[in-house]
Amino acid sequence: MAKQNDVGAKFVKLVNIIRKLREPGGCPWDRAQDEQSLRKYFLEEAYEVLDALHRGDSQALKEELGDLLMEIVFLARVFEEK
Repeated sequence: MAKQNDVGAKFVKLVNIIRKLREPGGCPWDRAQDEQSLRKYFLEEAYEVLDALHRGDSQALKEELGDLLMEIVFLARVFEEK
């Protein structure tokens, strides 16, 4: 298991990546997203987590939880900007 400091540093890195993608000069697609457009991606990732759980696929679950976490951070950033 990763050390707590490593996990914290990786989370901060994710938050900073999302912030940079949303900044002026960042990714045009990411900058264009809002809470309405992100709904489908959030829901899709949540269903993929549930699917991995139902299949008992721990590797897929790990990947899908990471994807869902990214969507959560992305959505949090969108609301932070309001």
